[in-house]
Parts: sequence; structure tokens; C-alpha cells
Amino acid sequence: MNIFGRPHYTSDATQFIDQLKASRPELEQGQREGRALLWDQKVDRDQQTQAQAARVPQQPYVYQTNPDPH
Repeated sequence: MNIFGRPHYTSDATQFIDQLKASRPELEQGQREGRALLWDQKVDRDQQTQAQAARVPQQPYVYQTNPDPH
């Protein structure tokens, strides 16, 4: 017997998601398509290197204006 065993419990959020997926089976496919559109992309290492090389260092205090050189 497991001392940490509990009766089967599902939260309200889990029940809602399960019910939503059951009522709209196309939802999961839409999620996969959205993920593929935004996240599952190949990384262009050359472009990433160029972007890192082109970065301009930020001043310690962004809103401070440079003193007038005159």
C-alpha cells in the first residue's frame, strides 16, 4: 500500500480542458499547426551570428540623455 496514494483527482481546469477537447476534436490539430508556424522553425545560424554581431550595447540607464558635447 502506498502511503502517498490518493483517490483519483482531476482539477477543474483539467476537467474543462478534457471536456473542451472532447467537444472540439479539431482543436488539437489547430494547436499543432500554430506551434509549427511559430516555434518549429529551422534556425539560420549565419543570420543569428550576424544579428548578435550587430547588437549595440545598451547604456546602463536607458532614459539618461547624453551630455551636450558643446
